[in-house]
Amino acid sequence: MAVKTILQAINEALDQAMEKDESVVVYGEDVGFEGGVFRTTAGLQKKYGEGRVFDTPIAEAAIAGSAVGMAINGLKPVVEMQFSGFSLPAYNQVVTHVARFRNRSRGKYHLPMVIRMPYGGGVKALEHHSESLETLYAHIPGLKLVIPSTPYDAKGLTMAAINDPDPVIIMEPKRIYRAFKQDIPDEPYEVEIGKARMVKEGKDITIIAWGALVREVEKAMKTLDVDAEIIDLRTIAPMDTEAIIKSVKKTGRVLVVHEAYKSFGPAAEIISRVNEEAFFYLEAAPRRLAGFDVTVPLPKGEGHFIISPEQIAYEVKKLMAEKA
Repeated sequence: MAVKTILQAINEALDQAMEKDESVVVYGEDVGFEGGVFRTTAGLQKKYGEGRVFDTPIAEAAIAGSAVGMAINGLKPVVEMQFSGFSLPAYNQVVTHVARFRNRSRGKYHLPMVIRMPYGGGVKALEHHSESLETLYAHIPGLKLVIPSTPYDAKGLTMAAINDPDPVIIMEPKRIYRAFKQDIPDEPYEVEIGKARMVKEGKDITIIAWGALVREVEKAMKTLDVDAEIIDLRTIAPMDTEAIIKSVKKTGRVLVVHEAYKSFGPAAEIISRVNEEAFFYLEAAPRRLAGFDVTVPLPKGEGHFIISPEQIAYEVKKLMAEKA
């Protein structure tokens, strides 16, 4: 066991995957010599050479498109979009080719490729650096989308994504890349894609979150005398509906917390599933606390956009006071 941050855990997963399998290649803007803008890939080029870890031009569509060709021809590309907001130029490639190739070839071709992208606010970055775009990618059939919130999950989900025969997108909460450390196994391991994590069992209310906001939920609940069940969704697509419904049937109340824009966001989908499968167990109308439907503000205004533990606690108190 070793104590590592989320960033270090991802680096270790990439290192161990490359060591085990020579078909794994890592590339993107500045991931080679510099080791990535956040240093997630630090040391990999020196260890595995410029043939397997290399820099690319600022051309996100080319990064995603070339990975399709590599994956079809036997490699396992792990590409990095420097920030999730920069992935939009590659969106056409991701939606029309990455997500569809297995279906288009009637199963003849799988695309064992991974797209990593730091996402979310909280680091006072520039425009296009702070978006939470999970809605865009979770909506597309053929894509899996995972979001770790702990070092253990960061390593295990990255390993699982690399070993998956189909494309997986990993959105990495950059706000907590170095925020805390956790003991994780030295040896390679996987965290199953599609399974939520029970952060804390409880009986009064179900709170569902992912990424950096899991920690904010935990902070909020330390201020309240409420026995909350906290679920880290961990995989946005495919979603662990069973875990959600099981919890809501026990607590009768549900709050979904996410950074993505509120309108048409993941919370709307989660609450719809709750209404479809657990409506008669509800003690109050489900609620969501999400990002405002505005462009993520620049650094001076970011504090007005980022969801705080105080806001979460306020929503929990309101929900606990309501009756169906």
